[in-house]
Amino acid sequence: MQPLCVIGGTSWDTLIHLPALPKPIGQTLWAERSYQTLGSTGAGKALNLTALGFEVSLHSVIGADAAGDAIHHALAPHGLHQHLARSHSATQQHTNLMDAHGQRLSIFTHAPAASGLDLAACQQALAACDLAIINILDYARPTLALAQALGKPIWTDLHDYDLGNPYHQAFIDAAEVILVADNQLRDYRAFMQQCIDQGKKLVLCTHAEHGASLLAADGTWLVQPALPIQHLRDSNGAGDAFFSGFVYGYLQQRPLAECLRLAAAAGAFCVESASLCAAAMTPTTLQQRAALQTKDHPNRH
Repeated sequence: MQPLCVIGGTSWDTLIHLPALPKPIGQTLWAERSYQTLGSTGAGKALNLTALGFEVSLHSVIGADAAGDAIHHALAPHGLHQHLARSHSATQQHTNLMDAHGQRLSIFTHAPAASGLDLAACQQALAACDLAIINILDYARPTLALAQALGKPIWTDLHDYDLGNPYHQAFIDAAEVILVADNQLRDYRAFMQQCIDQGKKLVLCTHAEHGASLLAADGTWLVQPALPIQHLRDSNGAGDAFFSGFVYGYLQQRPLAECLRLAAAAGAFCVESASLCAAAMTPTTLQQRAALQTKDHPNRH
């Protein structure tokens, strides 16, 4: 198993499913269902990568509160609880409103801590890992320099990045591979090219139900449609599953087009599940699902 280090991003979330997202007016709504569950990008990536056979070390900051206890309890069965640093700040929490088509309105009800990461544990894990996945949280910023000093490749996920936001710049500068969503990018291909011009190896951009695009340093441009699903249950974590499926293929040195199909297959598994990582996803089922779509959904150059 290849060792990977995932830094940042665990939360305890309230998910509320509605027929449609609410309009900005006073109103009373009836939820179709609601529940509390593990969330955020570090947990999502760590769970999916663990399911795909990697040895994952997850480093995050949680509060000394009931929500922090719930995160610890949810991650413990997967061996991902050892490096959850306790903070005096409240645990990061979100309330996500979800519609029937997978659209999400995410409200940060409790912001992530600004600091508190166990940097000694991070440095030890970074020294042993093949890949550092550093998420865009303030408390993760010091680990960018640690990973660079150790010569470790850094991958980061900018999520719904708004062009020019200085908050993200340190992560963009340090990463050699970037994932971003197109939600707030008017010209996502121009941004991807800008990153390549700055020396990035790969840039991936997700387009929700419309699939994803990839631009490589050698000019390779690929488009991957979203794969068919049986039933949309919950779109939370789909981007993290996509990211993990791509890492799975990439670290096996598979062609980029195949890596994209594996990523799309992981995302499809995720949205069919109510969890950040679908129980049905294994290395075998992931490869089978990706292989089924090769003829029907080819990558386009």
